[in-house]
Amino acid sequence: MTAITFKAYAVTNEIDLNKIAIHRGIPKKYTWEQPLILRGESLQPILRKKAGESQQVLVFSFGSIVFVNYTDMDEIVRFLAYVKTFEPDIDIHQRDVYSDDYSLHTGDSDQMELTDEYVVVPAFETFHPELIATVLAKSVALEKIEEQLGKIHDKLENMIDRLEKGRLRIGNKELARTTANIIRHEYNTLSYIMILDKPDITWASSHAGEFYDGMLEFFELNDRYKIMKSKTDVLYHLMEGFSTISHSIRGLFVEWIVVILIVIEVVLSVLQIVGVLP
Repeated sequence: MTAITFKAYAVTNEIDLNKIAIHRGIPKKYTWEQPLILRGESLQPILRKKAGESQQVLVFSFGSIVFVNYTDMDEIVRFLAYVKTFEPDIDIHQRDVYSDDYSLHTGDSDQMELTDEYVVVPAFETFHPELIATVLAKSVALEKIEEQLGKIHDKLENMIDRLEKGRLRIGNKELARTTANIIRHEYNTLSYIMILDKPDITWASSHAGEFYDGMLEFFELNDRYKIMKSKTDVLYHLMEGFSTISHSIRGLFVEWIVVILIVIEVVLSVLQIVGVLP
């Protein structure tokens, strides 16, 4: 059997699968955990050429797209341009920033063999392409969010530097904006990528479940998720500390204003008593 190739890209944070499905005349309501799988006649109008029997494209709601048995970059760019009509924030020229290539082979061994570039299975099963695509899609999406988390860490590090120098001046808007970034990061990781959720086929087939678990473990998706969850908890604690300090500083400022106003009032009263002021 010829090797099956996969090209995975994380191109945005969210893709509305139902818009694409309606445009392609697919009478199905898609939920977050279901990828939109396009093949055959559904792909032909988009790519402007007939798709091969083994070719398909899987579009995931959390912003990843996986091309199966596609080596022509023009076709890939053409499909991304099509999706961009529904999600304008997609940057086609930056598609390779979060991407991965992989392949599926069959071998004589009774055991599955996993490497960084390919997986070898004893015999091909129909669930293999979708499960491999799902793991790759989650992996590249997680890579994208890991970088976003790094940017949030850098911003908090600047705040810490300002605090060490005694020059922490942070407004409610900046606190709210940074906290929103953390919440968005956690929401994208937990709700959209759904690292802990398994495809339906893994519950119906023990072989599919074992294969998916093996892929999941090899790509360290659970470990990466736990690390990100731990870092996110640290960010929340830091933001809570910044918020407490910031409110304390503003409270102290208000107290000094009150004291100054009282002193001014006392001075004015004294001046009136001594006749300096009428």
